[in-house]
Amino acid sequence: MNDPVASRDGAAKPSDSTSDATNSTSEPANSTVEPANNPAEPAGGAAEFREALAAAARRSGFARVEPGERPTAHALWAAVGGVRGLVESLLPGFLFLVVFTITGDVTPSVLIPVGIAVLFVLVRAVMRSPIMPAVVGLVGIALSAGLALWSGRAEENFLLGFVINAVWLVALLVSLAVRRPLIGVITALLTGDHAWRADAAKRTVLTVTTWLWVAMFTLRLGVQVPLYLAEQAAALAATKLLMGLPLYAAVLWVTWLMVRAVYARRAS
Repeated sequence: MNDPVASRDGAAKPSDSTSDATNSTSEPANSTVEPANNPAEPAGGAAEFREALAAAARRSGFARVEPGERPTAHALWAAVGGVRGLVESLLPGFLFLVVFTITGDVTPSVLIPVGIAVLFVLVRAVMRSPIMPAVVGLVGIALSAGLALWSGRAEENFLLGFVINAVWLVALLVSLAVRRPLIGVITALLTGDHAWRADAAKRTVLTVTTWLWVAMFTLRLGVQVPLYLAEQAAALAATKLLMGLPLYAAVLWVTWLMVRAVYARRAS
């Protein structure tokens, strides 16, 4: 907006005073236009932030079934990543369990899963598949291996997982404390139903499903942390496999069924 004004000023210098008068009256007009755009900026920023959250929700496993739709085995299979997702999630932990049970040595037990995670990244890169899921998995496995190698304790390989579960648990509890259950927030982002809290049935179901995820993370920590403190690395690895993807899939399925029940009933 300043450039056109500057060009008019430059053209006005050889002219008489009438052009100066024109410039003097045009400048205040320009100065009154600029503040008019400011009030719209927060609204635009809020809309962009909400859209970013909605996009993140659509990429989650929860979004594989729209609220009100019937969940299927195919949708659940897609939510866990299919064959590739299953292998990438379970194989590193399974290899740790097998190698540590046989050798009792921390170094190969944590480095072999790192090598497998690197292989997953390379395979995705060669096949030109989305690479970020494998990269994130590699970073997590590498950090966990680093903690175990630095401390010399195999149990430290699971410390990062405890932190992640604890963060999710705190986030869910905070959402319940402020009466914005996280499952309800995610559902609203997916459906655009931002008035769900005014519906008693939706509010109840979405609160209960949020508590269901609280129970899952609490159960994981309640079972695995005592094994960590008791230095039972093999048992810890086995329980992590059982309480990882299989438990996640079970809780996700129940969540889909409960959310579908209330949204399908309201739609009919």
